[in-house]
Amino acid sequence: MTNKKTSDDKSSAENVEQHLGQLEKTEVTREQLYYSQEQPFNSDELAMLINEKRLNELLADSDAFLAGLSGEIGDFDEDNTDSGE
Repeated sequence: MTNKKTSDDKSSAENVEQHLGQLEKTEVTREQLYYSQEQPFNSDELAMLINEKRLNELLADSDAFLAGLSGEIGDFDEDNTDSGE
């Protein structure tokens, strides 16, 4: 029997480390492929894609929601103040 390690004699930690290294390389390759396929939009293309009416409705809804939430928080703070009396 020899003291020389073969690929079959690798420890579990070495196998895990090798596997994680391969996964990392695969993930980097996927990201590079994904980002290399991105194409920038010019303002005319974006204008065709955006439904301005719907966007304005969503913004108004979010403003109303935040205003209502702020009011509720203010009411909650006022209801839970301890005057110390």
